[in-house]
Amino acid sequence: MIRDILDNGGIPTVVTLDNLKSGLEIFDGKPDLVITDSQVFKAVDEVLDKDVPLTSFSIIMARAKGDLDTLYRGAKGINQLKVGARVLIAEACTHHQLKGDIAREKLPMLLQKKVGNLEIANCSGKDFPENISDYDLVIHCGSCMLNRAETVNRLGTCSDKEIPITNFGMAIAEINGILDRVMEIFKEG
Repeated sequence: MIRDILDNGGIPTVVTLDNLKSGLEIFDGKPDLVITDSQVFKAVDEVLDKDVPLTSFSIIMARAKGDLDTLYRGAKGINQLKVGARVLIAEACTHHQLKGDIAREKLPMLLQKKVGNLEIANCSGKDFPENISDYDLVIHCGSCMLNRAETVNRLGTCSDKEIPITNFGMAIAEINGILDRVMEIFKEG
């Protein structure tokens, strides 16, 4: 992301969440764009003026790797979930899960806080299920370990079965009520 900003004549500034307020003070005016980790969307949104564009790395990655409209509609599907719904949280990589893992702990907690008790399953690596019809929603990682064709294939598998699919960043944004805000920079015109 930093390389892309530099290649396009921008000046990237990187701060941690605890330095966000002081980091914003170095600008003459306001930043042109804030790209955050989706896990701190809510906290960053609360600090930023509403006219400062905000998005996340995972949403930018979704635009590069997949179909942004499909993932947006999938995130809106979170609002249709009912208690007992089946949700698949899919990761493309096979890293060891750590305490506080986004796919195994944070997303399930956020979803259950919003909806209530859900049946949540996880998969990782190449283990994306062929029978996706068992699920009411799929939440996929940013696909940094997959190429565009593999990502689009997974999106197509869900779309063919009319199963909403979104990614981690869009799901977190929708749960926090800011999905439309963080998608604003991608609107045409």
